[in-house]
Parts: sequence; structure tokens; C-alpha cells
Amino acid sequence: MSPSQTDPIVSLKNVQLSLKGNAGTINILKSITLQVGRGQAVALTGPSGSGKSSLLMVMAGLERATGGTVHLQGQDLGRMDEDQLAVFRRDHVGVVFQSFHLIPTLTALENVLVPLELAGQPNAPAQAMAQLDAVGLAHRTGHYPAQMSGGEQQRVALARAVAPGPSVLFADEPTGNLDASTGAKVMDLMFALQKDQGATLILATHDAALAARCDRVITLHDGQVGP
Repeated sequence: MSPSQTDPIVSLKNVQLSLKGNAGTINILKSITLQVGRGQAVALTGPSGSGKSSLLMVMAGLERATGGTVHLQGQDLGRMDEDQLAVFRRDHVGVVFQSFHLIPTLTALENVLVPLELAGQPNAPAQAMAQLDAVGLAHRTGHYPAQMSGGEQQRVALARAVAPGPSVLFADEPTGNLDASTGAKVMDLMFALQKDQGATLILATHDAALAARCDRVITLHDGQVGP
């Protein structure tokens, strides 16, 4: 049964994330319970080391919680194996990373094509071209990442993330490697694409001005949700 539009798109209950290292167990997330509504733009903020990027990765199904439950789009991520998670992310999740994570040997168009072809989209080339046009890079389709500026690479990464029409768009410090002016332009695009597609946007950021643009701000301190 598909979830209704009134159900939260993200629901976490008593979520914990612990990693074992040489110095013992490190508790990164500590019993986090929260929900995110459909179509919301949500900022995860907090000082470095507070756990915001880890929380984002757990929500996106890129990191497994070591305790509690994570539901995304009505599905319990903890019950899925790695293959099932990969298919689920392909169909429902878009991710934009601070360091872009473009494939260096592929052109801008080919990078955007990757998730569309993996999803078996019949009109993939036209969709990829339209998405690059939407981020203002129709003239850069044949260029490789090394031939583009940081702002252009981030726009390609954004086009790649939104091209398949994800229900949720996750962004981890998406302007962290960009200057203020370029970062503002990229975020304008991200919010516009989120609104156009009716997607939920969840981003981790240090930028107070960027967080203020969101519908909701969740602040983390030492792996816990603050006031």
C-alpha cells in the first residue's frame, strides 16, 4: 500500500548510529526521533561533529542506523538488504554532495544520464538534456568535470540528482566548496527545482542564511536534536 500524502515522508524513531574504532565505540547519533512532512524544505544545522551529515546519510539510506527505525516513503529501510536499498534509492532518492561526486571520465550529459539509464527511462537523453537546460548548462553538455568550474560541476550534480524525479532530495553541505555568490545561485536553483517537482528537500548546512530559507530548521548538538 502506498503512503498517503498526509503521512510523513521521513520518520525516525530512537535512531542511533555508533561506530567502533581503535579508541572504542563512538556514538554519533543518540536516540533521534523526528518526522519530516512531504514537500517540506528542512535544514539540518549544528556545529562540526554534531552529526548532521551522518543523520542525512541515515535518512537517505546511505548509512545504516545501528539502533531504532528509519522509514522513508513509508518503507522501513532497516528491513532492506543492500540491493533493495540501491533500487529504492534509485527510484525515490536524489543526493547532492559537497564534493560533487561527478564521474570524471563522463561528460556533463553522460553524468546526468547515469541514473536515468539505470532506472530504464525510455526518453533518457531528452530528459537529461532538459535537466541540464533547467540548470543553465545546455551549452556544456559535452564538457568533462575537469573542464568546468566548481559552480558548474555542482549544477551538473544537481541536475543528475533531480533528473529521475525523486520524492526526496538530500543535500550535504551543497555550497561548502563554492564562493558565496555561486553558492547562492546553486541554492536558488535547488529550491526552484524542489518546488517545481513537489519534492521534499533535506539539507545539512553550516550556512545560517541558507537554513533560514527552509520551512523548518533542525539543530543537532552532540548527536542529539536540540531545542
